Amino acid sequence: MEIGKHWETIRAIFEEGRNSSMHFAVATVAEDGSPHVAPIGALFLRDDKTGFYFDEFTVTTSKNVNRNPRVCILAVNSTPAFWQRSLLAGKFLAPPAVRLMGSLGNKRNGTDQEIAIWQDRVKTARGTKGHELLWKDMRTVRDIFFDSFEPVSCGAMTQGLWG
Repeated sequence: MEIGKHWETIRAIFEEGRNSSMHFAVATVAEDGSPHVAPIGALFLRDDKTGFYFDEFTVTTSKNVNRNPRVCILAVNSTPAFWQRSLLAGKFLAPPAVRLMGSLGNKRNGTDQEIAIWQDRVKTARGTKGHELLWKDMRTVRDIFFDSFEPVSCGAMTQGLWG
């Protein structure tokens, strides 16, 4: 399946995934070839099949992508009402999850716009000790260049959703 044809659907799943679970599972390959999965909440998709995330706390992920820039990112709509309606109906009316594959760029300083997008996302926590410790000074980002995707199959419940 061509990623560009489905980009808006993919972005919608990522939006629901972020809203319902507040993070994405980002998989990289460790030096010994084993998989490494990290939860990353500060990830954003752009209109052009790219994205970026703030690379502040992902020590192992950063080491892995410095050797091998390939990543797989899983987004799941975990909204209980979405799942309840789907289970009652015996089908999903929208895709429940998707995997995006691509490569990460080098670490760089985030632009003022990228930092503003992040700060807007976490504004409800502003003034808390946690915001000060975790998110106040997030500045380092990596670009993500996506080249393929895989729908997550749930058998008959997801049949026909991707056309």
